[in-house]
Amino acid sequence: MHEFDARISGNRGIALKKLRQIGGSICAPHGFRAGAVFCDIKRLGTGKGSEKGRKNDLALIVSDFSAAVAGMFTTNQLRAAPVRLSAKRAALTFARAIVANSGNANACTGARGLRDAEQMCSLAADALHLNKNDVLVCSTGRIGISIPMENVTRGIKACAPLLASSSQNARATADAIMTSDTRRKEVAVEFKIGKSPVRIGGICKGAGMIEPKMTRTGALHATMLAFITSDAAIAPALLKRALGIAVRQSFNCISIDGDMSTNDAVIALANGAAENAKITSAGSESFRDFQRALNLVTLALAKMIVRDGEGATRFVTLRVTGVGSSRDADAVARAIAKSALAKTSWHGGDPNWGRILCAIGYSGAAVNESRVSIGYSSPRQPKIIFGFRCGKPTSTSILQLANIVSGPEFDIHISLDAGTAGTTFYTSDLTEDYVSFNKGDMSDPESLGG
Repeated sequence: MHEFDARISGNRGIALKKLRQIGGSICAPHGFRAGAVFCDIKRLGTGKGSEKGRKNDLALIVSDFSAAVAGMFTTNQLRAAPVRLSAKRAALTFARAIVANSGNANACTGARGLRDAEQMCSLAADALHLNKNDVLVCSTGRIGISIPMENVTRGIKACAPLLASSSQNARATADAIMTSDTRRKEVAVEFKIGKSPVRIGGICKGAGMIEPKMTRTGALHATMLAFITSDAAIAPALLKRALGIAVRQSFNCISIDGDMSTNDAVIALANGAAENAKITSAGSESFRDFQRALNLVTLALAKMIVRDGEGATRFVTLRVTGVGSSRDADAVARAIAKSALAKTSWHGGDPNWGRILCAIGYSGAAVNESRVSIGYSSPRQPKIIFGFRCGKPTSTSILQLANIVSGPEFDIHISLDAGTAGTTFYTSDLTEDYVSFNKGDMSDPESLGG
């Protein structure tokens, strides 16, 4: 998978001899099982992207042992009921299982929504013979429709006996959480902590309503969900620390359409089945190795989301440097990534650095036009071709720049020459297909939804 290439071989990655990609995703780490079933959760309105016939829409992920738990959740003020419940449980020390569904977000559903989320956890706990507080819940799909609990109850009871630690079950689980996604997103790696082989696996979903800004608490129809499993023995506080770092450089650095979901969540479980010397210090080599591997997993998953963006035809990496502060660097990247004018120009193969400059100007970052430079490069190519440099247009032919921007992937390099801060951000173009996919169609009311 090329998402890994540069990071593994580069100075910041783990040496190839220490890390390898493996199959099995969330079932690759020892002591984890998963399963998925169809229980027709979408029966009250399918919404666009759900025209996939009979597909699995409920999944369970369970650790055979008590697992350290960590979570990162949307900062949307209108958080869905599952987010509110899971954020509280992820703040605890240990957990055992996750129940997740697609087809219904259980968002903006009032007091009933919270009761339904709690009941989903209780039903899963009963089926798995666990304490209900050891179960977290996630939902994705249409907003504003109460979840059909009769169907969910039937699905959880049917799913529990099917749990297994197979690659097939991992794939079925990755499929079950998809909504407008066109393909499953999964990854797993193996590396060593000391002499013990350790594994991290992950699945995620997301294609639209994507610009996550997640925190541990989540304070302050499509969604981004990610589930990460590991057999590493790691202190719960350090798993929370590691997940926060990993999410900041991956899921919190992507945008497809600039819309933050009510349901965004990343949940990690680490059960210690690898029997490595327990990671108890953030300054240890073992923690650094775990962090690097987790960073790779989350970044690979985040890039898969952008590549599968609704209607997207271009994968764009924004490399922002020379900024006065990290906050300003993030503001510049997000302004460009959300600019409809910039994104539509990329779809047409037009570099149009003027639209990028415009976004930089209103980003809120401190900018001196005479110092700004904008360049373009093909992926993994060191040569940058500038269209605008030190406040002036260059003599570079527009066709030369367009040749780069017309490719399926390209990098844009933005320097403000105002400091040492910077960021790397991932986004996509904006196409007619995105508009067609998301526009309302009153001739087919059941296709409408949040």
